[in-house]
Amino acid sequence: MAERKTLAQVSCPRCGNSVDESVLAASWYVCPNCHAHLPMPASLRVAQLADARSFREWDRGLTSVDPLGFTDQKPYRERLAEARHLTGLREAVVTGQATLDGQPFVLVAFDFRFLGGTMGSAVGEKVARAFEGATRKRLPVIAVTASGGARMQEGMLSLLQMAKTAAAAGQHHSAGLPYIAVLANPTFGGVAASFGVRADVLVAEPEALVGFVGPRVVEMTTGEAAPEEAYRAETLLRHGLLDMVVPRGQQRRVLSYLLRHLRPAPTGRAARPQLPPLPEPAYLSAWETVQLARRVGRPTSVDYLSRVFDGFVELHGDRASGDDPAVVTGLAELAGQTVFVLAQERGRTEDEQARRRRGMALPEGFRKACRVMRLASKFQLPVVTLVDTPGAYPGPESERRGIAVAIAECLATMVALPVPTVAVVIGEGGSGGALALATADRVLMLEHAIYSVISPEGAAAILYRNAGRAPEVAEALRLTSSDLKRLGVVDRVVPEPPGGAHTDPQKAAELLRDHLVDALREVQAQPLRRLLRERYRRYRHIGQVGAYWKVVLQEELEELREGVARRLRRPAPKVSEAP
Repeated sequence: MAERKTLAQVSCPRCGNSVDESVLAASWYVCPNCHAHLPMPASLRVAQLADARSFREWDRGLTSVDPLGFTDQKPYRERLAEARHLTGLREAVVTGQATLDGQPFVLVAFDFRFLGGTMGSAVGEKVARAFEGATRKRLPVIAVTASGGARMQEGMLSLLQMAKTAAAAGQHHSAGLPYIAVLANPTFGGVAASFGVRADVLVAEPEALVGFVGPRVVEMTTGEAAPEEAYRAETLLRHGLLDMVVPRGQQRRVLSYLLRHLRPAPTGRAARPQLPPLPEPAYLSAWETVQLARRVGRPTSVDYLSRVFDGFVELHGDRASGDDPAVVTGLAELAGQTVFVLAQERGRTEDEQARRRRGMALPEGFRKACRVMRLASKFQLPVVTLVDTPGAYPGPESERRGIAVAIAECLATMVALPVPTVAVVIGEGGSGGALALATADRVLMLEHAIYSVISPEGAAAILYRNAGRAPEVAEALRLTSSDLKRLGVVDRVVPEPPGGAHTDPQKAAELLRDHLVDALREVQAQPLRRLLRERYRRYRHIGQVGAYWKVVLQEELEELREGVARRLRRPAPKVSEAP
């Protein structure tokens, strides 16, 4: 009787269960018991991300040599031979060209089983050639990293691969091409700190350890324990260093979406929607409008993101210190066109309002907005902003972290952004915190929104030392949509359903969508040079003396002309005959 072949067993490092290797391969090396993401062979990475039979490997013949004649417990040459036998690979990285859902890209896939995925001269050369080939062919790059860092057995030659790969990735970036990195467990050292974390979008696998110096090395060199939790992907996401954490089963869909949308918008004039005639605006006092703009239950940015846009994918973090929940950013489609969306979110419930600080951003919120604006500039995609905040978050915490610098950077970036921009004040637009996301080519304002230099309560407290006079001050501030349209601060007022947007959120979203699409297509019809020139003139000349009263006088003259015309068209009254 033939002897039965024993399947290889792999022990899960988290739960300790032994799993058949064939079962792991079928689940992309995700433990079926505890869902831990185990190190996955590079060959399976290719199968996971590349369309069937589309992968064409590059530079397969490149292999490491032993430039230093290095020996520790065994010669380096012997270690290389063992790694090749174990993995069937010639080096720790596989590179090549493939398609993902029909979209061509260059794949860089590390295999941690090959000497811990370390980067020696051959690995650095293969990575650099992959970026250079992608640049020549005008292709995006997806890199899946799993590495312990530099390969010590090659000394400084290994360390200098950081400069080589960073330079090649930089040229790819300068060519305006997308680069997406998937950080697997672990990603440390020279791979992380050269090209690994320089991607336009950083995706990490659940519970992946990512950093520069790993916890074990930290403890052995400093004598202090370094908790692994500090290196976990989820921790880095909270601190603004990643865009998203995505399980392997969802990575193909997410990466395909990013490849499809991180590309310039198609040129050519698109038809503008036919907008219905504007209804007569409902008259409310300024203070009544303030109360309506702040009303709990009024649709927030998150509501509009789901109702106005399609396929929104959120991008997190400022890549420096934090991910501010008061500012939501990401990619989406608007009427079939890719746009970047930046939105201030005040929260729909009391708990959510506390967590998001009612839309009052910290410095990292504005820095996140700037980062996404720069992505929009790189890929030549329009930017839409949704403004809803009482202002930037005040206090020592914000000041220590550079709130003024962050707002100034946001203003300077947006006003010079070389793509079409449209801003919408959807609720409360307060002070510089609102203006930082509203220096656009077209500024829209919902009918019952407000936009002001300061809150009425704050102005009353300063001017009268009495916040109770806020209703009186609200009238003087001219903060309603109709006032600001006359002042030339906003370009158009978007009508709301009778009673306000909260009475029919879906109808409010449809109205906003129609006006957004119309405004965006209006600015997209202009050549970029003219668009930037007109944007500069707009903000250069706003607020000039007499501008407001000139507009008011023009409107009053127009009303007078219409009144005279109506009287002239009115038939003469009949004169009754005498009996």
